[in-house]
Amino acid sequence: MSFRIGFGYDVHRLEEGIPFWLGGIEIAHHRGSLGHSDADVLLHAICDAILGAAALGDIGTHFPDTDPAYKGISSTILLQRTGELMTSHGYEIGNIDSTICLQVPKIKPHIPRMQKQIAETLGLKETQVSVKATTEEKLGFTGREEGVSAYAVVLIQTLSH
Repeated sequence: MSFRIGFGYDVHRLEEGIPFWLGGIEIAHHRGSLGHSDADVLLHAICDAILGAAALGDIGTHFPDTDPAYKGISSTILLQRTGELMTSHGYEIGNIDSTICLQVPKIKPHIPRMQKQIAETLGLKETQVSVKATTEEKLGFTGREEGVSAYAVVLIQTLSH
């Protein structure tokens, strides 16, 4: 069995009056992430980690923001397609570890739903998905509530039959 790891990072600006999608769920907040799709930074970071582990490029290669087909698309769909692409290349996920960087709103109450959504989307057990959050102590663009970022690392392995 062969193991590979991948790292992903994403960032989006927060804007007033748009939906806030994070970890595949909508979170009630007066600001949301601005982007071509639904701008879910956590799912984008996970997609990039999966693609990186499998040496399949990045999210922009497969789902370019210049393609109108992806305008407003749910990042859950992008994650599902990324998982299918990885599987078609002979890999499966061992585990996902991720961190969201955001000052407000508090993310902790939403983490179980995020983990469940990510696991269901990728056909994993919830114990294979870790989601954590930090405020960054009011430092930088996330601390000033200008944006949100996320990091993810994924372990993949060759498919076991």
